[in-house]
Amino acid sequence: MSDAATPKARKTPARRRKPAAKKTTESAAPAAAPATQPAEENAAPVALIRVPLSVRWRDLDAFNHVNNSKYLSYLEEARLRWMLGVPGQGLDDHVAPVVAAAHLNYRRPIEWPAEVDVELFVERLGNTSVSIGHRIVDAKDDSVLYCDGNVVMVWIDRGTGRAAELPVAVREACS
Repeated sequence: MSDAATPKARKTPARRRKPAAKKTTESAAPAAAPATQPAEENAAPVALIRVPLSVRWRDLDAFNHVNNSKYLSYLEEARLRWMLGVPGQGLDDHVAPVVAAAHLNYRRPIEWPAEVDVELFVERLGNTSVSIGHRIVDAKDDSVLYCDGNVVMVWIDRGTGRAAELPVAVREACS
């Protein structure tokens, strides 16, 4: 085929839509009301724990503030302390929690020396997972926000590696 050749026009049959089914009074939905959030979404988040931590010299980076990876360690420490308070710790021979996602918003650097508090709260409670919101704040002034975000923890079946039902003790600890 040469560059000068023109492509042949292709004839395609016109598509026709099927006629819409007629609505009956039984299946017709009433006019939608304005969308509102359910009452439980408007409720304050369930506080899980507030953990005081000291910033260590080894947590600092070359810029003399806490390295961003250490924020994850602070959050892990707080989650582990919370889990120690959950009967059975939400794990057994059959199920165990894993971190499926972590979201951190770094709001301001933490400088040494410092005392911080890590606050954990329930953002969303699902069938197999819980979204744990977090805030890292100054221990003396919780209006000084260093970090916020959330971590999604999923309970998995140790045998299959698939998501498993949240243990009852975890569900109760989050309610």
